[in-house]
Amino acid sequence: MIDKRSPYQEGSLWYYAPNKGAPIAFAILFTLSGIMHGYQCFKYKSWKVTGLLPWSALLFTAGFVMRTIGAFGHWDNLGVFISSTVFLLAGPPVYEGANFFTLGRILYYIPYHSPMHPGRVFTTFIAMGIVIEIITANGASLVANTSNPQNTQNTGKALLKAALILQLALMVGFVALATKFYYNCHSAGVLNTKVKKALYVLYCSCALITIRTIYRTVEYFTAASLNTTNIDDMSPILKDEWFFWVFETVIMFLNTTLLNVFHPMRWLPRSNRIYLATDGVTEVEGPGYEDRRPFLLTLFDPFDIVGMVTKTGKKEKFWEVDHQPSTSV
Repeated sequence: MIDKRSPYQEGSLWYYAPNKGAPIAFAILFTLSGIMHGYQCFKYKSWKVTGLLPWSALLFTAGFVMRTIGAFGHWDNLGVFISSTVFLLAGPPVYEGANFFTLGRILYYIPYHSPMHPGRVFTTFIAMGIVIEIITANGASLVANTSNPQNTQNTGKALLKAALILQLALMVGFVALATKFYYNCHSAGVLNTKVKKALYVLYCSCALITIRTIYRTVEYFTAASLNTTNIDDMSPILKDEWFFWVFETVIMFLNTTLLNVFHPMRWLPRSNRIYLATDGVTEVEGPGYEDRRPFLLTLFDPFDIVGMVTKTGKKEKFWEVDHQPSTSV
């Protein structure tokens, strides 16, 4: 029998014999991070904004628990392999979803420089994120189930590649929106320290998730072109476990730790009715930023292009009306 530390392990669905200690360690670390995220949601009263963060960590914990089971002799257990794969692929898009909520709250804080209605950040990006999550889960289950016919596995690979490319495109669009908002605020002189810090954390988180997504994209494009008759020529990214631990696990743990240490709600108001006055100093409680259009219209036209063309449905600029100051920044 080949030594367990050898890259190749006969009968292993992972190709190699999975490391035993690392999944245990990261299951514990992600559990602790998830507990901390839950505590921070209570502390900052931010379940509506950052409530996805504990669930993201929970998905990674579940994935590493299943990988631990697989590492201890269950290399050929298909159910364990599929469960581990699906949980670990599902975690990052949920962290991404938490970032969508956070940007929405930032836009509520300075609504007059928001490129789109703050509430539509959720409905637009989360809706697309859910679609990507569904594609990812279906693709992962088809690929991981090695008992499926080859054409079914190829369909799964195609779904995974499409999902990963869509995830990259979604991240580019999201960062472009945040950057446009940053530029608007900077040009108007209202980009205070609190908003800067929250946006910088968001940028760093997006960068980490993007690194991980690029790794997964390369991995699955490599797997799709794999010649199964000659595994000796297999790319190192598929047969060397350290790629997974560095570019998936460590990167995503840095992301969850970043959001623990620099929780964005430290710098943002608890209510989306609190906004920064145009003087860039005073925080004011207003009526809130409403969108009275039908829900489906807000979903498919988040930038209100129809309203701009027809010059209808103009919203009251409540920030130009005197309201009771809440506090000073």
